[in-house]
Amino acid sequence: MKRMYTLIALLVAFLGVAFFKEQGGLATTSKPKVGVLTLMHHPALDQIYKGFVDELAREGYKDGKNITIEYQNAQGDQSNLKTMATKLVNDHATVLFGITTPASQALANATTKIPIVLGAVTDPKGAGLIKNDKKPGGNITGISNQAPVTDQLRLVHQFMPHAKTLGIIYTSSDPSAEAEHKQFVTQAKKMGLNLQSYSIANSNDLDQVSQHMLTEVDAVIVPTDNTIAGAMRTLVKNADTANKPVFPAADTMVKDGGVATYSINQYKLGVEGAKVTGAILKGKAKPETTAIEYIRHGDPVLNLKQAHKLGLTVPKEFEKAAKDHGEVFN
Repeated sequence: MKRMYTLIALLVAFLGVAFFKEQGGLATTSKPKVGVLTLMHHPALDQIYKGFVDELAREGYKDGKNITIEYQNAQGDQSNLKTMATKLVNDHATVLFGITTPASQALANATTKIPIVLGAVTDPKGAGLIKNDKKPGGNITGISNQAPVTDQLRLVHQFMPHAKTLGIIYTSSDPSAEAEHKQFVTQAKKMGLNLQSYSIANSNDLDQVSQHMLTEVDAVIVPTDNTIAGAMRTLVKNADTANKPVFPAADTMVKDGGVATYSINQYKLGVEGAKVTGAILKGKAKPETTAIEYIRHGDPVLNLKQAHKLGLTVPKEFEKAAKDHGEVFN
């Protein structure tokens, strides 16, 4: 009789496991795996990853404890992205997180089944990743960072009210930078500002192109651009030589020698991406019906030391706002 009860118990347990797997639950006896793919190391992208890992832990998923996070970094070489994306898929990731548009595109090309969460993708639809913002369709959803272009142009004008020509430099192979560049051009026309465009194919072009640009403009604008962010010191070196200011999109680029900006909080991008990832892991959200979340509010960031070095008059209201609600580098 005991043997019969034991057999029945084992059968019930087996059927229970089979039923759960049939229902498609994400949680199994093995730890779920989150694959992360990023284009390169630089402070802004590293902050996104830090926010992502920290928030996953707050969501109940701590790396090495009840989840495995596999991190792949292409080190700025886009040719590495395809191989790394394929590896993450072959390693049976439960959810994938793409930091930057090229990384997200590589993941999308590698799988149409595993959920993909976008991190820091300025124009998801334009990049061919989703059908529309409210109902992305397919296996992709996530977070979009759109710099407050109008506020940034107004800020440049406040610092440089008598500037005749502004220059904007961006990487033509970066879909996010290209999309944001177009927004700057459109808004500059509406505001009556003379904005000249300069593009680079990769970081090797930055030194020569920026030197040429600085002979033709009074100040430089940089959109959200991972390539230039990674080589910001080259741009700042040339701008300092010409005694002209740079107004970049990200706080980390201001820290590296830019003058001021309204910056999207990079850490928050990672946090929000992790919240979406956590919801997918818990079975509370599906990519195809989860709307893209847009983060557009920028925090005031000021490099006071750089502004004084260039002899600029800092708008008092902006300086106060940066001290009270943003960040100031002295």
